[in-house]
Amino acid sequence: MLFIHNDVSQRVLEMADVIEVQEDALRQAALGTAVARPRIDVYVPCDLADGYWRWGTMEGASGGYFAIRMKSDIMTWPEAGQGRRTAEKYCMEPGTFCGLIMLFSTANGEPLALINDGILQHMRVGGAAGIGVKHMAREDSEDLCILGSGGMARTYLDAIKCVRPITRVRVYSPSSANREAFAEEMTERFGLAVEPVDDAWAAVKGCDILACCTDSITPVFDADWLEPGMHIANLNWHELSRDACARIDRMSRKGQLEDGLKTYLEGQNSYICGTEEERARIPTGALEESPFGALRDDVERIHFDEILLGTEPGRKSESQVTFFQNSGNQGIQFSSVGALCYQKAKQAGLGREIPTEWFLQDIRD
Repeated sequence: MLFIHNDVSQRVLEMADVIEVQEDALRQAALGTAVARPRIDVYVPCDLADGYWRWGTMEGASGGYFAIRMKSDIMTWPEAGQGRRTAEKYCMEPGTFCGLIMLFSTANGEPLALINDGILQHMRVGGAAGIGVKHMAREDSEDLCILGSGGMARTYLDAIKCVRPITRVRVYSPSSANREAFAEEMTERFGLAVEPVDDAWAAVKGCDILACCTDSITPVFDADWLEPGMHIANLNWHELSRDACARIDRMSRKGQLEDGLKTYLEGQNSYICGTEEERARIPTGALEESPFGALRDDVERIHFDEILLGTEPGRKSESQVTFFQNSGNQGIQFSSVGALCYQKAKQAGLGREIPTEWFLQDIRD
């Protein structure tokens, strides 16, 4: 059995491969040969007067592998100015995090690997957004706006440039230092003109693809900023307002479209304990009803399976505002990308060997 740290994942994972294996796994799911369970969160009061401990899991099986991703977070939701709030997290102390992927063989049940989830998490989310762009954004999309300048923004740019001929990028985040550092790093890495801007609307105006890559639990752009032909790639549904959802012409997501919008996206897969006063620590925006109830009656809701299997196009016209909801398929993402990471680490002789027998027993459970 292997323990695979983030430095190994960083060495062996390439975004084009991450997109390929995820798309293949999603196609398997569309055909009924892969399966995933959406994320479930458990909230328990912690020692912080304004925080909660959160345990999150998601799991899936594809291509002969099963993965469960587990994470232990102390959560807080500080105000970020201008009426915004963000979701902040750590494990034990600020700056350290605990997220693990456990990978198994579905051929014989063997535990294969424990993988730190930091790099893989960013890669799989960016790769999934890239798949949505590949199938739903206009083919001539060249102008990209990124709202956010953290790790997810980096992998979103990496993925989107893999599937569209991006020539111009504008980035906005509330921290001028962060957005300028992002622009400098990405310009050097990809040879693109990445421009930091000090106004979110100026970043969005005229773009072909709007990528929201933030930890905000409040909307990050105004509905009237959306223009015909745009494609929206999000990180979490909090980033969209109800008014913005009302501007969407065609949307797709993986999973059960109707049930997902009514249950999973509204936080019904969260289990919370604590007194009424303790529960009040969790701001309304962290678990409130999703904005997708504001979708117009005539919006075209397309199951992503239909797009993958070729029975529906990603968009029907160049003028449609399209949206791919990047959630509900996390388990398959971790099984496919986790397997890729494991295979490449094995081939390269990387990772730390752990005795497999430590994880086996002779008492029937």
